[in-house]
Amino acid sequence: MIDLRLLREDPDRVRASQRARGEDVALVDSLLSADERRRSSGVRFDELRAEQKQLGKLIPKASGDEKADLLTRAEQLKAEVKAADADRDAADTETQDLLLRLGNLVHPDVPVGGEEDFVTRETHGTIRDFDAEGFTPKDHLELGQLLGAIDVERGAKVSGSRFYFLTGIGALLELALVNAAMAQATAAGFTPMLTPALVRPQSMAGTGFLGQAAQDVYHLDKDDLYLVGTSEVALAAYHMDEILDADKLPLRYAGFSPCFRREAGSHGKDTRGIFRVHQFDKVEMFSYVAPEESQEEHRRLLEWEKQWLTSLELPFRVIDVASGDLGSSASRKFDCEAWIPTQGKYRELTSTSDCTEFQSRRLQIRVRDGKKVRPLATLNGTLCAVPRTIVAILENHQQADGSVRVPEVLRPYLGGREVLEPVAK
Repeated sequence: MIDLRLLREDPDRVRASQRARGEDVALVDSLLSADERRRSSGVRFDELRAEQKQLGKLIPKASGDEKADLLTRAEQLKAEVKAADADRDAADTETQDLLLRLGNLVHPDVPVGGEEDFVTRETHGTIRDFDAEGFTPKDHLELGQLLGAIDVERGAKVSGSRFYFLTGIGALLELALVNAAMAQATAAGFTPMLTPALVRPQSMAGTGFLGQAAQDVYHLDKDDLYLVGTSEVALAAYHMDEILDADKLPLRYAGFSPCFRREAGSHGKDTRGIFRVHQFDKVEMFSYVAPEESQEEHRRLLEWEKQWLTSLELPFRVIDVASGDLGSSASRKFDCEAWIPTQGKYRELTSTSDCTEFQSRRLQIRVRDGKKVRPLATLNGTLCAVPRTIVAILENHQQADGSVRVPEVLRPYLGGREVLEPVAK
């Protein structure tokens, strides 16, 4: 959530942020009104309680009519205090509810617009000319079937659409990717973490995934637990309700977990293969830093993502995501999109978001710097979303006979294999 003091001091900035997101601007005024009622009802409650305490001292000393008057006033005060307490609680609840509906403040450099209004920051690698090489590229599913690596038919039989099996070399390729990604993260100073896939509502809400993203989340009603769509949720909540020492920052974690997404609203999109699925594994980077360090940390996370994709020898571009496509928690987001030959376009492989103090305020995570205690900044960055990375590797490194060249960075994790060979023709 944002800082209420900032809202009071500069409501136009918050209105502009809401407008850039394409969200309800009137929410700002509703929140300002609720906050004013919260503060005024709090003052009223405090005044009545002070009078009540004062009467409590006067009554024992009074006598006769004076004491009778004081006792009458005490009875009146009792009812007024109760009513003021209820008004204060109601105003506080309304304020908090409205505050939770408000997205993070959009960074001033973010391009304004919807999904297609991003700005390309840079491009890397060379897109292969398969026509010049004399063959038509196969898509990842055909390659995966040739290699005995992907089985979507049995995935659908067992679990339904958008589920799959990784088999044989496909399973080994996932393990190689995860181990190589963790090796890079560990070398960069991240602490490896295996995180829970089920979290409590406060963890999910605290990271901002129960607002506009709620429709994409799986909920277990009987247990009131949520399946995470990213280990970002567990990593953010790891220090929930804690005060961290400033000299321990930055804290950097690399989490591995299964991820679950309902893919609501994606009917008809990416139905072939394993690009858009309900369950996948991912290595996620997560950072806790001082607020003034968040922009620099955001650039670092992007550099680690670029390092990873470069090591996989993939052509990719970096985009500055537009304001309407940020998600509620992010102030700014950079995506790395790899070229997918058979689709003839770049598709998202990694994403890194600067969430500033938005999540830490919700989760009550603060930093102690001397005598000062304040919220800190949280950031996240995908290092390796496995299925999409497999898609990009198979398609970009395929050869005319259906084999796939293994990037050098993965070879030590695949028993030295340089090429993945077809097992079926």
